[in-house]
Amino acid sequence: MPGLTIVWFRRDLRLHDHPALVEALREHERVVPLFVLDDALLEGRYRSPTRVAFMLGCLRDLDAALRERGSRLVVRHGRPEHVVRDLARDLGAAAVHWTSDVSPYARRRDRRVTEALAEDGVVARPHGGGYLRDPSKPRTKGGRPFTVFSPFHRHIAGLGGRTVHRAPASLPPLPRGLEPGAIPDDPREGVVPEPAVEAGEAAARRALERFLREPVDHYADRQDGMARVGTSVLSPYLRWGCLSARECEERALRKGGRGAAAWVRQLAWRDFYAHVLLLHPDVLDLEFQERYRRTLAWSGDEATLAAWREGRTGYPLVDAGMRQLARTGWMHNRARLVTGSFLTKDLHHDWRAGERHFAELLLDGEPAQNNGNWQWIASTGVDPAPAFRRMFNPTLQARKFDPEARYLRRWVPELERVPLDRVFEPWTMTEDEQRAAGCVIGRDYPGPIVDHAAERRVALERYRRASPDDAS
Repeated sequence: MPGLTIVWFRRDLRLHDHPALVEALREHERVVPLFVLDDALLEGRYRSPTRVAFMLGCLRDLDAALRERGSRLVVRHGRPEHVVRDLARDLGAAAVHWTSDVSPYARRRDRRVTEALAEDGVVARPHGGGYLRDPSKPRTKGGRPFTVFSPFHRHIAGLGGRTVHRAPASLPPLPRGLEPGAIPDDPREGVVPEPAVEAGEAAARRALERFLREPVDHYADRQDGMARVGTSVLSPYLRWGCLSARECEERALRKGGRGAAAWVRQLAWRDFYAHVLLLHPDVLDLEFQERYRRTLAWSGDEATLAAWREGRTGYPLVDAGMRQLARTGWMHNRARLVTGSFLTKDLHHDWRAGERHFAELLLDGEPAQNNGNWQWIASTGVDPAPAFRRMFNPTLQARKFDPEARYLRRWVPELERVPLDRVFEPWTMTEDEQRAAGCVIGRDYPGPIVDHAAERRVALERYRRASPDDAS
């Protein structure tokens, strides 16, 4: 099919292994790359100055890569169903290609764009490419969607993956007279001071190379360790599509080993939660498990919620995780589990409050992952387990996964001089020890705002009352 087409970039801000771009170049002589600054993206339910700043950096990098190949990124601001249609009409485009997404908003948006294009006889061409496999396809032997991860993982591992594509060496120039538009400056308010990673595909590919060179070999043994980062920290790049999950999978499996297999298993969790959200969109507002809908009693204590958000609960691992999130827009996965458990099981706050806070700050925050993880730790979601199995003692977790307290001291500097035998429970120091360490409890660092053992019993009773079958 000769002529011109548009490739509408969204959460696929890369040129390597981009099925929509590959197909557009195969079918058409001219390809116009487009990004739409949608107000729903900038100011909607999941508004995040942190993520917007990262996205803009990714767009600048994408535009630079397109320029190197002879093209440019066209940037427009407005409602996609108007912007995409108007540009297609102005250019006489035959089709518009894009990478499919799974969130309810994305699906509604894409239907509106498809309908608007159809009125002008323009073909909408959605493609896969955001996940390891097509999230809509997996089914159990009984023909139902999966709700437990392990069988889902076994299923998609047996499906085989699509071909991984190289980035195009060159691209056709934009049509004469087409103004590319400008990528806005970063928002100033609310941006994290020390982003965990540098934005863009170029930085993402360097980070992937470093991870696959050696750290992936130790991933299975070090992913929970907190003294040094044993995880890939590639999640922000996967969220914005600066890296292809399928390429990551192929390259890791090609290298082989326990670490690579463990990492690919983690990539499959992205597919699992995408599968769940696509086929159960009501989980964004409701517990997946109906027995917990409107039956769990949640706390309305704003003081404890604020203490959790600000990293001043008195439990060092909880506070370290929350402060890391505030400063970098990223949090170690073990800390995510502990902070989530603490909010929902120790402070008894609604998981949706945690989901909203993480959505505001996480560079890798996306609806499917964020919702799935919060419902998992709150024991209300898919992959179910009794509530008591997902109650994490923050002190024991710190001792196990940060035995030398390096993570704690880095993010909670008040604890820098606290002796190792006291740092996990600084409130147990004597007054003399507190003065010697320069960490007076209640002045320099808070005492624990709740007693974990007591709140664990309260949580178990709350879940028992909500669903008697979930008693420990």
